[in-house]
Amino acid sequence: MVRRSGVAASALRFYEVRGLIASRRQGTSRRYYPRSSLRRIAFIVFAQRIGYSLDEIADQLASLPADTLPTNKDWQRLSAGWKRCVRRKIEELERLDMDLDHCIGCGCLSLRHCKLANADDRVGRNGPGARRWLGDSPPE
Repeated sequence: MVRRSGVAASALRFYEVRGLIASRRQGTSRRYYPRSSLRRIAFIVFAQRIGYSLDEIADQLASLPADTLPTNKDWQRLSAGWKRCVRRKIEELERLDMDLDHCIGCGCLSLRHCKLANADDRVGRNGPGARRWLGDSPPE
């Protein structure tokens, strides 16, 4: 399964302990993973790459059949949520990209520039925290 999934044996055991995949023992030491586990492993790896935690992945996997391959309808339902997550991350990265040269958050990377771009801390009036990073428009 290690070679087929591209995941280290230690990760497979970790996923198994977390209840994300299951195996059966063959003889004294060899583990047998059903084909459905290979799909679940691919699901876990991809979900982690787009930013889901193992707890979130466990919740998603709980909605899939454990011993059989998920249906296309199952994948479509889950992928709709993934697409929303990816869109949110893209929007966040675009905000970061736009702000890297100027402001991050309620002010700037430079106090001198802040006096020009955010005089009297107008952005700070919108509330605490990194207002621009949270999506607030730049001050007029």
